[in-house]
Amino acid sequence: MKYIQLGDRRVSAIGLGTWQFGSRGWGWGRGFGPEEARLIVRRALDLGVNFFDTAELYGGGRSEEVLREAMGERREEAFIATKVSPHHLTRRGVWQAAQRSLRRLGARRIDLYQVHVPNPLIPLSSTMQGMRDLVEAGLVQQVGVSNFGLGRWQAAERALGSAVVSNQVEYNLLAREPFDTLLPYARQASRVVVAYSPLAQGLLTGKYNQSNAPGGVRAGNSLFAPENLRRLEPLLEVLRAVARAHGAEPGQVALAWLVHDPHVIAIPGAKSVEQLEANAAAADIALSGEEWEQVRVAAQAFRPAPLITSAFDMVRRFVRP
Repeated sequence: MKYIQLGDRRVSAIGLGTWQFGSRGWGWGRGFGPEEARLIVRRALDLGVNFFDTAELYGGGRSEEVLREAMGERREEAFIATKVSPHHLTRRGVWQAAQRSLRRLGARRIDLYQVHVPNPLIPLSSTMQGMRDLVEAGLVQQVGVSNFGLGRWQAAERALGSAVVSNQVEYNLLAREPFDTLLPYARQASRVVVAYSPLAQGLLTGKYNQSNAPGGVRAGNSLFAPENLRRLEPLLEVLRAVARAHGAEPGQVALAWLVHDPHVIAIPGAKSVEQLEANAAAADIALSGEEWEQVRVAAQAFRPAPLITSAFDMVRRFVRP
């Protein structure tokens, strides 16, 4: 497993996103439940995956509870990142939300506490004062943000008066804006970009095609429309070719492309031990400079069809700065 520096901690470059824990939109309760979550988390720890990302919004707090139950006595092996919701971003609201998350996680301290989505109606100074209170009380070790643009990320650091060590954003081969906007700052300031949806909700695994579209949460994502699945094929062919050279799968190459940069953590979800193992193995794929560039060029050539905006796409736009 590859590790990177996040503030004063060493964490796995491939983590585990846990939105799926407790969330019916991801199939929770339909062949996927607490026992599967326990097996996934324990296997992740066995493989050296120690970065686990959750949020009070996921499953109405259930994700945090499932993560606690799944870890059991192995909590100290893990680095847990959770997030405060946008409607809890006052100084007092941040403090109270953290207390609830701590109880659900069964923890004495949150390793990384992140602002889930910026709220323009609440001053950033109030939010960061709440974060500072938690750090000074020893309840939060490090502070992060999510869905922040560069200017807002830097403003959060000024308001906190210390490092905001990470920014969790959508980042994958089809959503590459952070490469140009956030990663240069992360490299210069020793910060980290945490990539959520690193496989574009599974689109980059090559599992889906025009005759095999997904349901659930993904059904509202216009990238899974038949025309876009057709347009994606050239990129998937490049991923398959690079994967063959490494005895790997296309999705693993897509993850390896992201964590090629030592300032990126990718947090794919998993609903089975097999998925978790495949994702974790991606950290050990060493792409050559030429392979990395081949994938980049193929990704840049993808142009999605101008389709009607879906509810999913509207939410994605809302949370972007």
